[in-house]
Amino acid sequence: MTLTASQYVASLPKPPAVSTILRRPQVEFETGLSRSAVYQRVQDGLFPHPVKLGLRASGWPAREVAAINEARIAGWPDAKIRALVLELVAQRTAGGAR
Repeated sequence: MTLTASQYVASLPKPPAVSTILRRPQVEFETGLSRSAVYQRVQDGLFPHPVKLGLRASGWPAREVAAINEARIAGWPDAKIRALVLELVAQRTAGGAR
């Protein structure tokens, strides 16, 4: 059975009350990507934009990074990962599902 991006996001564990934000070096470690590759994927819609933490700080929700990694491991095509990214960002901006 193949899941849609929305079904996959809904099946993810609900985030704890305090969500973890990963800074860029942590994201590079978790994904195995270089700095430029992370930002290229953001530009291509294959990775979510970072969350602004302050004037000069940003990071990514750990749950979103894990979801993208799982989709890559599962062999999802780029089009399906783009849909997943849109769904993750929509949940983030809507306050997430709790």
